[in-house]
Amino acid sequence: MTAPHMEIPAALRGHDIAVVDVEGNGQSAPEIIEIAILPVAGTVVSPDELRSWLVRPRNPITAIVTRKVHGISNDDVADCPEWGEVAPQVSRALFGRTLVAHNANVEQRVLTAHLPEWKPLMVLDTMRLAKALWPGLKSYALASLIEHAQLDTTALAHEGHHRAGFDAWAAWQLLCRLVRGTELDWDAIIQAGGLPEFVTPPQPEGGLW
Repeated sequence: MTAPHMEIPAALRGHDIAVVDVEGNGQSAPEIIEIAILPVAGTVVSPDELRSWLVRPRNPITAIVTRKVHGISNDDVADCPEWGEVAPQVSRALFGRTLVAHNANVEQRVLTAHLPEWKPLMVLDTMRLAKALWPGLKSYALASLIEHAQLDTTALAHEGHHRAGFDAWAAWQLLCRLVRGTELDWDAIIQAGGLPEFVTPPQPEGGLW
């Protein structure tokens, strides 16, 4: 069954976006074992457009992250391609787009390590944006914000929390809810939720020429 389309908020239109989530193997130098990318452009988007890859890491997935985080085991990825085989597809899916993720420092850091020639145009963190627009919540974890905002994640419910596809779609829905609840334009959204190294501080009005 085709998943329903979701209208893109006006403030986000005209900006090519890639909503991303990665899951790792739990090692001290994390390797990507699953990545999902939702390309956003135009006026509508559907979870059917989401792309995901399972990846066989060089080092095994630790038992604790399988059990407590994403549920992906070494057996699940035994026959999957290695990163080098999927990297060109991932790079093309990200090229020229603003990276959006929840707690986006993680995605940016891991992807930069895996794609050293890639540099995002902008990185927008839905956690930072939620903290700016919804201050005072007890938790800003994605699962807590899904509940707080009563997001409809049924389209990807079969994947479950902490699978890359589910979390990427939930992060996109969260971004839409945050944006629709304000009158912020794109520049204001970036000022509130962009990672600091990608954001130019606003210039004060007036002053000497």
